[in-house]
Amino acid sequence: MSKRQKVVIIGAGFGGLWAAKALSKQDVDVVVIDRSNHHVFQPLLYQVATAVLSPGEIAQPIRRILHSSKNIEVVLGEAVDVDTANKEVVLGDGVRVRFDYLIIAAGARHSYFGHDEWETAAPGLKTLDDAVEIRRRVLLAFEMAERDAYLQGRERQLNFVVVGGGPTGVELAGAIADIARQALAKDFKAIKTANARVVLFEGSDRILGTFAPDLSDSAKHQLEDIGVEVQLNSFVKEIEPGRVKVGDDWIDCDVVVWATGVAASSLGKRLGVEIDKAGRVLVEPDLSIKSCNDIFVIGDMASIKQADGTPVPGVSPAAMQMGEHTAANILADIAGKARKPFEYNDKGTMATIGRSKAIAEIRGFKFRGFVAWLMWLFLHVFFLIGFKNRLAVMTDWFWAYLTRERSARLITGKAEHMHDAIEFMQAARKRTERPKSKTAV
Repeated sequence: MSKRQKVVIIGAGFGGLWAAKALSKQDVDVVVIDRSNHHVFQPLLYQVATAVLSPGEIAQPIRRILHSSKNIEVVLGEAVDVDTANKEVVLGDGVRVRFDYLIIAAGARHSYFGHDEWETAAPGLKTLDDAVEIRRRVLLAFEMAERDAYLQGRERQLNFVVVGGGPTGVELAGAIADIARQALAKDFKAIKTANARVVLFEGSDRILGTFAPDLSDSAKHQLEDIGVEVQLNSFVKEIEPGRVKVGDDWIDCDVVVWATGVAASSLGKRLGVEIDKAGRVLVEPDLSIKSCNDIFVIGDMASIKQADGTPVPGVSPAAMQMGEHTAANILADIAGKARKPFEYNDKGTMATIGRSKAIAEIRGFKFRGFVAWLMWLFLHVFFLIGFKNRLAVMTDWFWAYLTRERSARLITGKAEHMHDAIEFMQAARKRTERPKSKTAV
């Protein structure tokens, strides 16, 4: 009788979790390793960052998701290396986990293109911690402006900068503009939040470059309709507290959010195989690596092309499909059957821009505005894990739609962190202050 095979999965994002679910209740032992105890629905992170949703509404404990799968164990830990010769995963504390098959789905982080020092001034958006930090900075900016206006009689314009015109950047810029012009307008007395300036900088000649040109143009117009300034062909060259350098000009700002550039997990570099410029592993057609066909790399870490030569996009549907496909190939392997090459089924793409504003491209059909927004809304609720999460999100969205209120407008964090944040923003404001004209009005 052959021994039961052990499948280790690194990462419980979309790829890893869908692989685990596909292996649930199968004749294999599965170990899921993740440095967090929860799965995050990343497409809605920006809604946490802009105070629409609370963190718990878009996250679910991994153990809870897989609790009915008796053949799956969840291990809290960070994988730092892979010993391909001995078929072991090395954790940060030195513990080794043996495997017969390994699925690496460790995801990606934002890349600052060699300027990691910018992260302090311009956080990206990949985790719940990132989202809460951005929410803290955005809400603190309004609070500090109100404080200055009330206590010192000094009202000034708030400036928010979003770097990157992909889906995350567009969603963040639109949501910040909506907060300023609608959600907070009645709550602040000494400042006019609607006067806040939101600028989106994109290095190419259009935003949402993966969409058809006419949909990109539509997204740009929809953003401008809600007050976002879209600056195309604009490269950010420097970032400092209180300002960013675009071209040869410095732009004053209170908050900067980084929404461009992706770097795959550094775990890919530990495999001894070829990687691309973003650190993604060049995988075989079945998603395995060339040096060891028992190791698979999926999701944002994998670099693979479709039949027409275009890269498989780094989006959640692709990661889900990769996870399920890899699980099927492992089970086929164990059963003595041939593996199948991965084929991405592109079901369409969509991006939300603001209240009742979005674009969608599905199998050649294009949608804009309210219809696209409804499609985006229901699709994201459908894929949320857990009935309670779906109900909570729908309730918050319905309330926000009717009242334009934000249900999660909390500035959280330890007292010392809050004090540091206030000092940081005060330093940024001092930098942006300019001598006032003495000419009488």
